[in-house]
Amino acid sequence: MKKTSLFLVMFFLASVGFSQGYSVGDKASDFRLKNVDGSYVSLSDFPDAKGFIIVFSCNHCPYVVAYEDRMIALHNKYAPKGFPLIAINPNDSIAQPQDSFSAMKVRAKEKGFPFPYLHDADQSVYPKYGATRTPHVYLLERAGSDLKVAYIGAIDDNHRDASQVNDDFLSDAVDALLAGKRPDPTFTRAIGCTIKTRN
Repeated sequence: MKKTSLFLVMFFLASVGFSQGYSVGDKASDFRLKNVDGSYVSLSDFPDAKGFIIVFSCNHCPYVVAYEDRMIALHNKYAPKGFPLIAINPNDSIAQPQDSFSAMKVRAKEKGFPFPYLHDADQSVYPKYGATRTPHVYLLERAGSDLKVAYIGAIDDNHRDASQVNDDFLSDAVDALLAGKRPDPTFTRAIGCTIKTRN
């Protein structure tokens, strides 16, 4: 009976995801990932940043494609205010060849990305964050020497049409931090394509 109960508990934890990554308020660890320009980028490369807009992104997902111009606009608006955007492609290039590093370089050039577009080649970073979709946003704020998660979720409430957005979740969250306030909401559901793994 005890073995059965233990099995049920373990099954439940596995089904809901025992380790689901960061929650709002958690400290975010740094990373070192390859950018499309061949350099390696870490959060520590931006010592003057007040925080970061981390977007798990990719090439092929139609949801991401719909948001690319908005991502560019967000970076151009908030990077000068201390919140640069960093895009990370978490997809395995064998499972999804359209998201290979070479294809990333082509897409970044086509769109003229003004922000780093990094490759999570060994898929070690996105599980730490708990990202499950592309796009999936993690807004980080500097708290002393740490970076803490201030908002998780979607960019806004309408991926189909930027002109029909009612709630600019991410933009509102950054504005709140800049005003010395707390984002509200701090969490929304990310809408997008599932992250592609090899197995």
